[in-house]
This record gives sequence, C-alpha cells and structure tokens, in this order.
Amino acid sequence: MALPPQDERTLPAVVLQDVGRRPLDHVLAELHALVDQHGHVIVVCSQALPTSVERRLHTVRALLETDRIALFRPPLPPLGLAVLARQLRQLASCDLSPGVLASAGRLLTHYIHTGALLGSVARLDHVPVGLKSHARSWMPGSQFGVVTHPVPQLVRIGPEAALDGPEFGTSLLVAKGQLPSDWVTGTLAPSWKVQGLRETPLPAESPGWWGTGRLTEFCAYLPDLSVLYQLVTSVRRSTCHWCGIDVIGDRCVFCSATPPVYDATPAAHGSGGEAARPDRRAAALGHRRERRALTG
Repeated sequence: MALPPQDERTLPAVVLQDVGRRPLDHVLAELHALVDQHGHVIVVCSQALPTSVERRLHTVRALLETDRIALFRPPLPPLGLAVLARQLRQLASCDLSPGVLASAGRLLTHYIHTGALLGSVARLDHVPVGLKSHARSWMPGSQFGVVTHPVPQLVRIGPEAALDGPEFGTSLLVAKGQLPSDWVTGTLAPSWKVQGLRETPLPAESPGWWGTGRLTEFCAYLPDLSVLYQLVTSVRRSTCHWCGIDVIGDRCVFCSATPPVYDATPAAHGSGGEAARPDRRAAALGHRRERRALTG
C-alpha cells in the first residue's frame, strides 16, 4: 500500500506487484530497471507476506549481483509499514546518502505506534492473548483495543479502557474496516494527545494480519520532515567495512555486514602499540564477486 504524499516534497513510491507469482525474469527486469534509473533501491515489505516473496527478492538481488538493493522487513502491521515507507519517501528528498536513508528505516520504526480496534482476538497472533480475552472475543459485541508496536498491549473496550501511547507529539492515521472507528477517534486520539488525525482506506493485507475483518487500524507517527531529518542526522554515521557505504546503526542494510571484532590481545599489537588492523574495506572491494555470493 502506497500512501498519498505527506507534503509536496514526498517522492512517489513504486509498488512491486505479485513478486511471488510473476515469472522470475519479469521481476528481475523490473528491479534491474529501477536500479539503473535510481542508483539504489530500498524494498520495504511486510512480514505478512509469504516467505516465498522474501526468497524471490533475495534471488533477484543475487542474480543481479548488486549491492544496491536493500531489503527491509520490519515487524509492523500493514498500516504502520505504509507510514514508514512514506517517511522514507519524505527523507529521500533530502541530502542523505543511500546507506543512511536505508538505515533510517530501523531508527524510525522505534517512533511508530501501531494498533487496532478489533471485534475478535481469537486469531490474533502478534500479541499475547490470555484465556479470558480469548473467551470474551466470542461474546457478541465485544471489542478490543490492541497495540502491537513498540510494546504489545491488549484491553477489552469499556469505560475505563486505555492504551499507553507515545510520549511525544504525533499524528494519527486511521484506516476503517468493518468496525466503527468511534472509540479510536473519540477516546484513543484525545488520550494520546495527537496533533492531527487523518483517515485512509484499510490496507488489503490488514484483515489477514489482524485475523479478522472486523477492525479499525491506527498508527501514530511523526509527520514533519524537519523532525525526521533531525532524528536521522543526529545519529553517528559509520562506514561499512565490507561494502564501503555510509550507514547508521550496527548493520549494513545493503550487504548485511556487521562491524568486525578485532583481537585486543597484546599479540595483535605492533611494536608501536597500535593494533595491526588490516584494510578490510580494500580487501572487500577487491573481492566483489565473492562477497556477492555470500550476501545474495
């Protein structure tokens, strides 16, 4: 699901359709064209999709022998994933390198609060459901408020029902399914002190992810590009020792390499007291095909 632009600077999204069902050469040609056109591609996909889709994407990246495709599969429900993808589209208009932009997805995930108002939790797999809640979900008229990220929460809707929300200013995006959204807009939104509320169609994957079509999904997020940019640029950057791209965090999103651990014993030091550290980046750049075989 590609949400409409948040502002005039938000770049458009490319939706990859039927990756797991289309012929491999069609998907290969599409991603090859995107890499040629844009230089780097960040693929954001839902964990609700079959694992065959992820395998197909890894296969395509390996066949293209490229380290310019980043695959990101965060633990967010469909609406939260769409919000995160739009935030990355907002940041793509800024002066961020591809590695920093792709790494920003992991950082911004921590600032997204996702949940839903559900008519049943009998098939909910993403939040622990107690025996009482499971039994009550079969009672006519029962409704449950659920938060899946960043901290799982589950309450049965009643006069005292409340869910802990973000401790910073956010906007709330609401996607109404086959359940009235009155509790979300009239009770949850004021308790979370949201600074704006918008509605959007329910993502097609949402009923399957939540285990019911009787739901209203919601997501609280940071809408302002200036705030997103400040968050990302305030984090220390480093250079991936394997592929040489700038990243934030402890794992490269393009080649999946983690920082090496060097031996700190005396034997690892030279006569001058400095560690005898090899030039890992040069070695990696000199063996590109071997690295691709390892990371594809």
